Amino acid sequence: MEDYLSEKEKWEWVKVQVRENALAVMLAVVLAVGAVSGWRWWQAHLDAGRLEAGAKYMQTVHALERDERSQAMVLLGELEREHAGSPYTDQARLLAARLYVDSGELDKAAGELAAVAEHSKDQDLAQVARLRLARVQIAQGRPDSALATLNGGPQAGAFAARNHEVRGDAYYAKGDKSAALSEYRSAQVGAEPGAETTLLGLKIADLSTDAPARATAARSTPPGARK
Repeated sequence: MEDYLSEKEKWEWVKVQVRENALAVMLAVVLAVGAVSGWRWWQAHLDAGRLEAGAKYMQTVHALERDERSQAMVLLGELEREHAGSPYTDQARLLAARLYVDSGELDKAAGELAAVAEHSKDQDLAQVARLRLARVQIAQGRPDSALATLNGGPQAGAFAARNHEVRGDAYYAKGDKSAALSEYRSAQVGAEPGAETTLLGLKIADLSTDAPARATAARSTPPGARK
C-alpha cells in the first residue's frame, strides 16, 4: 500500500503508528534493558559469591596448614551456611570429613561425605565422596552399608577400578574372600600403575595364596564338622 501514498501521506501514517504504538515499543525497550541489567546483576552476584566462597575455602586450607583446627571448623561451618551450593563447600566438606576421620569421629565424617555424595552438582566430587563414605562405613563395621553406598553410584568410567577395590574391601570385611578376590581382580584390570596398584596386587596375592589352603582345608574336614 505504501507504494501508492504520497510523501506527506507516508509521514502522516508514520506519526499515527508512533502515537498508537509508542507505549508498547517503550515498554518492550524497558523490559529488554531490565532483563539485560538483571542478568548482569545476577552474574555479578554469582561472581561475588564464588569469590567469597573461594576466599573462605582458602582461609580454611591455610588454617589447617597452621594446625588451627578450631578456626578451620568455624570457617567450614560458615561455608556450609552461606554457600551451600558452592563446589568450594563440597571441597570443604571433604576436608572436614578427613579431619573427623583423623580424630576418630567416624559418624561425623560419614555425615559430611553423605552430604557431598547426595547433593553435589559435580559428579566427580560426588563419586569421590561416595568412595570415601564406603571406606568410612567399612571402618565402622558396616560393610553392607558400604556396598549399598557403592551401588548407588556409577559402576563404570574413571572411578570403576576404585569402586571395585572398595567393594572388595567390603566383601573382605564381611568374610567373603572369594567375592573380595573377584572384585580386586576386576579393579586390577582398569587400574593405572602406581602405589595403589601395588597395594591392590598385594591384596590379590594374599587371597590367591590363601585360596588353595582354604580349599585343601575344606576337603580334609569331615562333612559333619563343617558349619
